[in-house]
Amino acid sequence: MDIFSKIAAGEIPSYKCAENEEFYAFLDINPLVKGHTLVIPRREVDYFFDMDDEELARYQQFAKHVAIAIKKAFPCKKVAQVVLGLEVAHAHIHLIPMQSEADADFRREKLKFSEEEFKEIAAKIQAAF
Repeated sequence: MDIFSKIAAGEIPSYKCAENEEFYAFLDINPLVKGHTLVIPRREVDYFFDMDDEELARYQQFAKHVAIAIKKAFPCKKVAQVVLGLEVAHAHIHLIPMQSEADADFRREKLKFSEEEFKEIAAKIQAAF
């Protein structure tokens, strides 16, 4: 079981934002901006495009609802969707509230939040979901 599967199963703590039987959304612990969220399938699949069309459509629909909640919780111009990352062999979508494209630049320094701040951020997204 990979680290994201363990997070979705509750074996590793996370700051949950939303979930259903197929997908799980939680805060990125190295966020670019407040509200930076990861969305994963519960099923272990490494590559986004290895998912069949129906599962991929459901994944995108779930991510869309999470993005809408993020935008309500953290007003922004748009919520970026970025499919990026080789460090974890589990498909994942980054949802990043943006005021400008610079907010989605992964070369920037990551933000640091306290546990209490992470809990507050996740609670705002959960409430909007």
